[in-house]
Amino acid sequence: MRLPRSLASVTVAFALVLSLPYEAMPHARVHAGQPTASEPFGSTCRAGVTGSRVTAYCHNPYPGTDRVSLHVECARWWDLDSDGPPVDAGPAQTVRLTGRCWKEVRSAWISHERAG
Repeated sequence: MRLPRSLASVTVAFALVLSLPYEAMPHARVHAGQPTASEPFGSTCRAGVTGSRVTAYCHNPYPGTDRVSLHVECARWWDLDSDGPPVDAGPAQTVRLTGRCWKEVRSAWISHERAG
């Protein structure tokens, strides 16, 4: 029984790949100490506005440190928007962030950055 040409070439290629030494085969490399894209990161934050004051709580459930910062945008054109200083939220740590406007708050958000 003869094999069709396409099947014969696939069989020969497969046999050649199996005969290669293990070191010649391409493998995924994982470097110790380097964060991977699938490594979970980021604090869970909740913010509340009471009058002209903003209070946010961020909890970091992951092993890496998350540097969080509160940003407040004020409603009035003459009221200064503010960016709070970055605060490190370590593993299993909850941090409190506060900010304010003179009058109404238009929006508030938290930015995240990997520390270290």
